[in-house]
Amino acid sequence: MKKIIKIGIDEAGRGPLAGPLSLAAVHLVGDLDLNLRPYSFLAGEPFKDSKKLTEKRREAVFEAILNSEEIIFEQLFVSVKEIENSGLSQALFSSVKELAKRMQEKLGVDDESIELFLDGALRAPSNYKWTSHTKGDEKFLEITLASVVAKVMRDRYMLKVSEKYPAYGFDKHKGYGTKAHKEAIKKHGKCPEHRDSFIHFI
Repeated sequence: MKKIIKIGIDEAGRGPLAGPLSLAAVHLVGDLDLNLRPYSFLAGEPFKDSKKLTEKRREAVFEAILNSEEIIFEQLFVSVKEIENSGLSQALFSSVKELAKRMQEKLGVDDESIELFLDGALRAPSNYKWTSHTKGDEKFLEITLASVVAKVMRDRYMLKVSEKYPAYGFDKHKGYGTKAHKEAIKKHGKCPEHRDSFIHFI
C-alpha cells in the first residue's frame, strides 16, 4: 500500500491593499516536541494561529523551522501584478498548484502519494487528494507551521519595501488597510506595491 504524505498549505496577505500574497507548504518528516520552545508557542487546543503570536515569537518559530531536519517546506510570493492580472482566486489556485509541484519534486513522489490539507477557502487541482478546513491553522500542525512561514516571509518582504517607499508606513501595517495607510495613499498616491483593484475606493 502506497504511503500517503501529508502536506499543509496556508497563505498570508489575502486582504492587504499593498504587497504580494505569500503561500507556504509544510511536510513533517518526524514528530515535533511541542513541549519545547519555540514550538511550545504553537501548542494548545487548538493550535495557535500565527497571526495571534507576537512578532518575536513568530520569528523564533520561523528560525526553528529553517534549522529543523523534521520540517520540509516551500514558500512562494504572488506579485501584485499577478494578483491584478489573474484575480485573487486564480492566483491562489495557481500558487497551491505550484507549491504542490515543488513539494513533490523535493520529496521525490508522484501526485498520488500526497494529500494536501488547505487552510480556509484555498483550493487545489483535481489530480491531488485534498481537503480545505476552516481555521485549518488551528487544527493541523502542518498548516500552522505553513502559516508561520507564509506570514514571516511576507512581513520581511514588506519591511524591505518600506525602505524603498517610506511614506506609506509598510513597516508598521504590512500593507493592510489601516487609517494611517489610507491617509498616506490619499496624500502621496499609490506606489507600484499597491493593488489597484483593492484601493479604487480610496
